Amino acid sequence: MQIQVNTDHNISSAETLAESIREELQQRLKRFDEHVTRLEVHLSDRNSDKRGGGDDIRCLIEARLEGHQPNVVSHDAANVKQALTGAEQKMIRVLDKIIEQQRNH
Repeated sequence: MQIQVNTDHNISSAETLAESIREELQQRLKRFDEHVTRLEVHLSDRNSDKRGGGDDIRCLIEARLEGHQPNVVSHDAANVKQALTGAEQKMIRVLDKIIEQQRNH
C-alpha cells in the first residue's frame, strides 16, 4: 500500500509528521493491504494560526481500492493527532463495509 502525506504550509514539522503518519497508517490499516493500493492524506489548518479557534485542523484521507472509485473521509479536530485518529476510524468503517459487501456478492 502506497501512502502519500500532504500538508499545507501552516502545519509545522511536515516531513517528520508525514513519516509518523505513514507508519501509523501502515500499522492501523495493515489488514486492508490486499485491497487498498494507495492512501492519500491531506492535513490542513483551516483557520491558519492567525485566527485560532476550536476544531480547525482537518485530516482528509482518500483510499483507492482495486476496482472501486476512491473513497474519501475527513475529520476536523483541535490538533493533528485527533484529526488523524478520527479520520482513520472513519476510513476503517468505510473499508470494512466495502470489503464486507464484496464478500457477500
